[in-house]
Amino acid sequence: MIWLLFIAGLVHMLYGTEGGPGGTGTDSPLELPGTEPAQPTSDSTIRVLIMTTGYEGELHGEVRVSSDAGLKVSCGGESVQWSGRQSCRILPDDARFQKGSIRVEPLEEGGAIRLESITRGCGTPSYAGALELRAVSGAIAVINELPVETYLCGVVPSEMPASYELEALKAQAVCARSYAFRQMTSFGYPEYEAHVNDSTDYQVYGNSRMQESSTRAVEETRGQVVRYKGGIATTYYYSTSCGRTTSLAAWGTQEDEENGYLRSVEVKGEDGDYEKSLPWYRWTARVPAETLSALVSANTGAAVGTLQSVEVTARGPGDVALQITASGDAGSVTVDTENKIRTALGGSGYTIEKNDGTAVQSTALLPSAFFSIEKRGDAFVIRGGGFGHGIGMSQNGANEMAKAGKDYQEILKLFYQDVEIG
Repeated sequence: MIWLLFIAGLVHMLYGTEGGPGGTGTDSPLELPGTEPAQPTSDSTIRVLIMTTGYEGELHGEVRVSSDAGLKVSCGGESVQWSGRQSCRILPDDARFQKGSIRVEPLEEGGAIRLESITRGCGTPSYAGALELRAVSGAIAVINELPVETYLCGVVPSEMPASYELEALKAQAVCARSYAFRQMTSFGYPEYEAHVNDSTDYQVYGNSRMQESSTRAVEETRGQVVRYKGGIATTYYYSTSCGRTTSLAAWGTQEDEENGYLRSVEVKGEDGDYEKSLPWYRWTARVPAETLSALVSANTGAAVGTLQSVEVTARGPGDVALQITASGDAGSVTVDTENKIRTALGGSGYTIEKNDGTAVQSTALLPSAFFSIEKRGDAFVIRGGGFGHGIGMSQNGANEMAKAGKDYQEILKLFYQDVEIG
């Protein structure tokens, strides 16, 4: 058993999906023999691995659940019931695990299960469907099994503010469904037979409570996906554009016939860039040379000493930075691809002034790879635009387009070229 658990963990490390709509990974190709999921439809069930508080890990030290509808806890053909708000606590050494996994379901159809042992942005999260608990290496894996359309009702408000325009929410719903359907063709976590997890590794689920507006967006686009040349497109999205998008070249992926819908486009209408008045449309950071030198050395593992220059040595579609070279008095380092560049220049220690004049502290990633950089005196000045990787749909761009009267299909067909929605 120990060896089986070790091998399962190794398989996931080798093949588990690390990317998603907001990430840089690719679809997981791994499937367990004899357990391949069927082609997904709106009536399909999705299995979501629920991460711990803060999305820090896959396995839980304990599970505490309750439901206003009451609970049915089943294992090995036997079941017990828990009534009202009474909390049920399950530990990794629960004897029932010797018979297999434990399944937790609400007693009433349509009831929700509160997972009291974790917290999310909304506080204590609640989940539709059922929770399957599996004992793994002295801990518990929690898998939420539910209809995919219900899952999307928990994704859309977690990925886009429910206060956004309905047509923007509908565009988000179609993107989220397209991405989910792509992921459901294989198991991202074959050891748990789970398609995705609930974090930014895939798309965020259950961090915000379901809202009437976002649920309406899901319902009014039921079953609709983005298709390119007959296949479902992987619909990447991000926060804010600089007025242009980029292609998969930003991640070092060659542009070809399969990903031709992800091309650089201008995000503008008759009055110019849709996002020109938004805070992250433009931003500026003045970083002391000493600070940036330390960050580049720490983030790249190269001892460059005190930086003398940082140059963008290659650009890609939309003018995104594809390569930078940082040269110091002790050496130099070259960094390729959007995410690694943003990581190399990111970290704490400086402020970023946004388009609206407000300032925020720097974080682990530079806001985007759409930037220029020059040394002025004892500091480096970085001028950039947008927030996020810049591939696919800008969520704030979608909202501004909706405000301008564009419907969700027009929005999607701007960000994803030569596609069909249906």
